[in-house]
Amino acid sequence: MMEFAAARGPRLVLDESSVMDIGGCTVEGVDIAPKKAVPDDGDVRISHSVEGFLFTCGPDHIRHREPIPGRTDGKVYPLHGSAAGHVAKVLWTKFENGNAECRADIDVVTVEGHPARIERHWFIDGATGEVHLRDRVINTSNETVPTFLMYHMNVGGKWFDAGTRLEGEMLEGGGFPWNFGQEPGGIFCVEAPATVDGFAEVRLGPIAAILGRTLRVRVLAQTLPHLQVWRNQNTPIDVLGIEPVSHRWVGRSELEASGEFVMLKPGESRDYGLSFAFV
Repeated sequence: MMEFAAARGPRLVLDESSVMDIGGCTVEGVDIAPKKAVPDDGDVRISHSVEGFLFTCGPDHIRHREPIPGRTDGKVYPLHGSAAGHVAKVLWTKFENGNAECRADIDVVTVEGHPARIERHWFIDGATGEVHLRDRVINTSNETVPTFLMYHMNVGGKWFDAGTRLEGEMLEGGGFPWNFGQEPGGIFCVEAPATVDGFAEVRLGPIAAILGRTLRVRVLAQTLPHLQVWRNQNTPIDVLGIEPVSHRWVGRSELEASGEFVMLKPGESRDYGLSFAFV
């Protein structure tokens, strides 16, 4: 684990053992990651990653455990893809002029045995406190393959109160209370078109536990055109996830049949990105 912080903004812990995802995220002295208050789906990689503030799904699969075509051994796609659990190679870090910056490469082997690389760049602006993530997924195999990506930003539900809301132009009515849906939880996925400079924006707050700050997330809409939000308060689970995602919430076969697969030829790449700040 590597501590990562700038002159302003959250204090992050980056997980070198798993894609350089975010473990802890401390704001105003409070680590808002859900920790153990998350479901365990039996996949050790995910049980580890989902406890943190941000983990990455893909690049070979998202959302559904589905049979792998052509396999006779019963092997299925992992629920959250193959990236989690792959060790990051840190190329460099910089802490200059109040900013924090890190570059890492993650070489992934997909469940189908195809190699891929995630080139990851973290940057915290020391003047504004905004955290920026840029990822480039490269097909390093010798075959043309589909690519997917999904970020899970998980916050412990115990930090919310009746005044905490989800807001964004992609949401019905522009927003609603954080505890949407029927108890003990709910999930939805909507289109999230860009509103400013190619980015869609969603907000969660105010959060009284961190001095009334609001989590503001901006997402590169061209390659992450959908927003999924999930919450689960089925005790002892207590978590809400903001989940920018590359594809609709339907099965893999439907995405393929509708021509929504994004195919990468050998050597081709696709860029993804988001930023977040506590304002």
